[in-house]
Amino acid sequence: MTDDLFGNAGVNDADEAAATGKAAGAPARDKAEGKKAASAPAGGSAGAGEYSAADIEVLEGLEPVRRRPGMYIGGTDERALHHLFAEVLDNAMDEAVAGHATFIEVELFDDGSIAVSDNGRGIPVDPHPKFPDRSALEIILTTLHAGGKFDSKAYNTSGGLHGVGISVVNALSDSLEVEVARNRRLYRQRYSRGRPLGPLEEVGAAPNRRGTKVRFHPDAEIFGAEKRIDPAVIWRMCRSKAYLFSGVKIRWKCAPALLEDKQDIPPEATIHFPNGLRDFLEEKLAGRERVVEELFAGKVETEQGHGTVEWALGWFNGDGFIQSFCNTIPTPEGGTHVTGLRMALLRSLKGFAEMTGNKRAGNITADDILGTAGVVLSVYIREPEFVGQTKDRLSTPAAARIVENALRDHLDHWLSGHPKQAERLLEWTIEQADQRLARRRQKEVARKAATRKLRLPGKLADCTAKDRRGTELFLVEGDSAGGSAKQARNRETQAVLPLRGKILNVASASRSKIMANQEISHIVQALGCGTRSKYREDDLRYDKVIIMTDADVDGAHIASLLITFFWREMPDLIRNGHLFLAVPPLYRITQGAKSAYARDDAHRDALLATEFSGKGKVEISRFKGLGEMLPAQLKETTMDPEKRTLLRVRVLEEERADTDDVINRLMGTKPEARFAFISERAEFVDDELLDV
Repeated sequence: MTDDLFGNAGVNDADEAAATGKAAGAPARDKAEGKKAASAPAGGSAGAGEYSAADIEVLEGLEPVRRRPGMYIGGTDERALHHLFAEVLDNAMDEAVAGHATFIEVELFDDGSIAVSDNGRGIPVDPHPKFPDRSALEIILTTLHAGGKFDSKAYNTSGGLHGVGISVVNALSDSLEVEVARNRRLYRQRYSRGRPLGPLEEVGAAPNRRGTKVRFHPDAEIFGAEKRIDPAVIWRMCRSKAYLFSGVKIRWKCAPALLEDKQDIPPEATIHFPNGLRDFLEEKLAGRERVVEELFAGKVETEQGHGTVEWALGWFNGDGFIQSFCNTIPTPEGGTHVTGLRMALLRSLKGFAEMTGNKRAGNITADDILGTAGVVLSVYIREPEFVGQTKDRLSTPAAARIVENALRDHLDHWLSGHPKQAERLLEWTIEQADQRLARRRQKEVARKAATRKLRLPGKLADCTAKDRRGTELFLVEGDSAGGSAKQARNRETQAVLPLRGKILNVASASRSKIMANQEISHIVQALGCGTRSKYREDDLRYDKVIIMTDADVDGAHIASLLITFFWREMPDLIRNGHLFLAVPPLYRITQGAKSAYARDDAHRDALLATEFSGKGKVEISRFKGLGEMLPAQLKETTMDPEKRTLLRVRVLEEERADTDDVINRLMGTKPEARFAFISERAEFVDDELLDV
């Protein structure tokens, strides 16, 4: 599952202008729909460049939707295609939330169509008072801004607002069939591209059925023949709705032919989460290291539904996320309800800090609290206001007050009722604030560096060469070894940066923590090439970056952490062949005037059997670390290009995915993954080779 409950439909937003232009530039479609160009008025014709009444078009019915689909569903890309399903599903969910439906059925067919049904009240089929010759069902499906959700008589809260959702689906489908079971009778009507193919049929008796079923097939003229409904996206959307409203069961069914490459999606299932948003967040945070073990989750319900708020929050060691909803409609861009949540969290946590006498909480912000939090928020309000038809952002001012009032009291009680976890959360938030302030100071340094001389770490002993070619940066374990390395280096081409102990494991740390880490900051500043998407090969200050650590287990661990850092933050540095490992000796062997160095036990034994097999006492000394070596010894064995051994760190392109998987398992946040990796390979380990 992705961070988004809906997975953002798995695609990027299309440019609306391009999308609508594509829809508009389809004269064949217009002709097929019977559109006629307006003729010039009698007595003359409009010449080139003239503008008259003949140029004014009046689009009727659902013509505007087909001519400009981007205005209604955001484009004609895959995200817009799946938005059609969202509109139909939202109608069924409105029935469930209003208490009239207990289940929803979703079925995907191998012809590319999809059906959604519920056991609610069913769309009215009797003649409409304003249009006695047409049923209310036909009015709803063929007329923009026609529906039962403009006031609060039929629905106290609903996702539909403008009365365009189902009519837009009808307009953009080459076939749509709707069945309605009301008053123990079954009715059916078929449509194509927004137009009824016949009158409403009364099929017959339906004593054991009620509700509405809509089956539609997206129009290839609008979306293109290559685009298809993705079962994975639909599955995620159904799960999200079941999380949002614990009182509904969604019965899932999908044609097996559509699931050939999707092993994790069942062909049939019943989706139901009795604990609502808590269940979602528990699943989302499974296996992650939490800051506080217990989730802060709850629900405030009102009698009429208006003002109902449900939430679930959990803090963990990683990058946070917020998923918000209004009347079960996802609002990926947040809005006023998220503003209310931020205010409640900040005020409650600051109030707790004041109550406990913690004066360091004065600098915390809502971003510090939410930066490592997983948040799911759902609010139900009457007649909500959204930004745009796709409803990505809630703009109802009252939502902020509703959410803040609902959360504030419950959070105050939760903090006072869980003092140990509250203290841990407060300290964690203060730490995030300190890291934010440190990042701000770094940015100020970076801005100054753009106009002043380059600012380098104080511990860096830089080389004097102006050309990068042939230069080397040694990342050395410990200050004592760094001191020896600085004396042993070639000052013209070799730079030395001592590191204090083991650096941060970037594979299990949040982005903010990585950016605030001093040792990592020194490495990034020394290299000068930036990280991730901001990496610039031309700005790299050294030709070789050499990791030089002790020849023991701790040294290997530090080297692993550094390689992980470069793999995650500067993969192109590895790809372009700049990263190396130094091979310092572990032993010094002497016999009289003869001496040699051994990399490991096997090399030591080989030297003893060959170079030191004669008479005379052989002395073997083991280096406890690079800091024990004299500068001359360090230069001779590890730093002199004429005598040393270097190992280049390389990853073959065909092995990149496997390498990434191994790093995630061994260096990531899940200890069970490391345990499984070790268990799978334990039988191949030679006990004599273990250095423990």
